Amino acid sequence: MHTPTAPLPPPGRWPRPPAAIPAAELDQPPDGARVTVAGLVLVRQRPGTAKGVIFLTLEDETGTCNVVVWAKLYERYRRAVIAGRLLRVTGRLQREQSVVHVVAEHIEDISPMLDTLLHPDFDPLAPVAR
Repeated sequence: MHTPTAPLPPPGRWPRPPAAIPAAELDQPPDGARVTVAGLVLVRQRPGTAKGVIFLTLEDETGTCNVVVWAKLYERYRRAVIAGRLLRVTGRLQREQSVVHVVAEHIEDISPMLDTLLHPDFDPLAPVAR
């Protein structure tokens, strides 16, 4: 994730996968760009009229991000979509007017990382090891 002490990318550049782009910067990449987002799962929706499509809302320290999970991909990442509290999603950015979605291609449950928040030595400004 992007940290407040890290330098901002130059205009026209954004964090590329596997680095996660902050929700507040999703206006930078062009429509169709491949991006990775990460955040706490706020909402899971599976409307009956959506033909098996799942809609997720993720929240990071900068805002929220909408994720679309098609039915076939849902079957592949079912456990992460259902049980994950903290997800990292890589997919294609889709922009329709002022609404931005990430159409998921890969979903990773990174919920165990939440345990690091409880560790007495946790430093939110420390660089993330890759």
